[in-house]
Amino acid sequence: MTHPRQSHAPLLLRGGGVVDALRETRTDEDVLVVDGRILAVGDPRTVRVQAPPGTLEISLAGRTIVPGLVNMHTHFTLVLPGDRGREIAAMGAHDLALHAADGARRTLLSGVTTVRCVAEEDGVDFALRRAVDARRVPGPRVFTAGRGLVCTGGHGHENSSTLECDGPDGFRQGVRSQVRAGADLIKVMISGGIAGQHEAIDTRQLTRDEIAAVIGTAHDAGKKVTAHAGPAPVIADAVELGLDCVEHGYQLTGEVCEQMAARGCALVPTLGVTRCGEFFDECGVPRWMQERSLGAADRHTESFRTALRAGVEVMLGSDLPPFWAIDGTNATAWEYGLMASLGAAAGFTPRDALAAATTTPLRWLGADDRLGRVAEGYLADLLVVDGDPLTDATAVRRVDTVIARGQVVRDDARSLAA
Repeated sequence: MTHPRQSHAPLLLRGGGVVDALRETRTDEDVLVVDGRILAVGDPRTVRVQAPPGTLEISLAGRTIVPGLVNMHTHFTLVLPGDRGREIAAMGAHDLALHAADGARRTLLSGVTTVRCVAEEDGVDFALRRAVDARRVPGPRVFTAGRGLVCTGGHGHENSSTLECDGPDGFRQGVRSQVRAGADLIKVMISGGIAGQHEAIDTRQLTRDEIAAVIGTAHDAGKKVTAHAGPAPVIADAVELGLDCVEHGYQLTGEVCEQMAARGCALVPTLGVTRCGEFFDECGVPRWMQERSLGAADRHTESFRTALRAGVEVMLGSDLPPFWAIDGTNATAWEYGLMASLGAAAGFTPRDALAAATTTPLRWLGADDRLGRVAEGYLADLLVVDGDPLTDATAVRRVDTVIARGQVVRDDARSLAA
């Protein structure tokens, strides 16, 4: 993997396939990028004449241009039980900022051009967003929830990535504090989970009135709400109250999934969370957590397929650091593959997988009018891959070029030429 290559010159991507989730694959097309935006796509004879002097060219030689990937469940400062978690928790502000910046750089180089942070330590996500937007550090576009809201002693309460609240008024104040800090959305923990030793996946942690206070206050402020949640009953309450997204959904039922689909509540299944023994071993995660996690895999798969059959919109989110090396690829591409392979039994196609990693999450984020397409007028967050993702979901494992904000930041094929 190469280091970022900075170039503000126009780019001409020559002679490749062009793919996104809303179009059929087209071969031997050119894409012209000027000032960070796609100026033209199509027949080389008409596109190339529009290229201004000094345009840099990338010869694709049969490879395929696709939109940059979106990871909707990220933690650059993930603190889990175990050795690695203790190391991150002990970091001071300076070390933590550098740690997050390095994670952002590695995430971008892996082909993820947009992330949704859903609880980071010590407010580092806001500083990271500012630094990436100002191009002081390389990284994906950052949408963030700020600190996750939990009840006293609730899921994740041990870390500075969460804010303990109690009662409707307490949770209203919690929402307002994150909106004030600059949060793009609100994250709330409404049940237990895998990483809490003194809770279970199906432990209810918020009252109905508390959930209503979070959702109502966030919506009044124009912010969507996503909820860490495992069990069907508490999810049903939250969806009825207007919840916008469920994280994990380990124990969904058909009835709840139909309710989610009818009300437009999306699901980020994080399938890798219940299959990542390799990651847990590397991080020194204790046995009790590994057993709880890996033991939930079959029910987790059933929940995912039930959601697909009910028509719930699903979005890619790894929960693992997006760039983490696992199963011969990175955690984002691995999660993409899990969604494609495990969802196939419920009619989930490679095109659906591409949508779950591009257009669907960007629509949820309100950015689909400018990101997620290889089309004229869209911002140039693009990948070059070997293969066609509309027929082969493994193509996202074979990224060799990353373009972010119109700049080449990775060029494994060494195909950039004046």
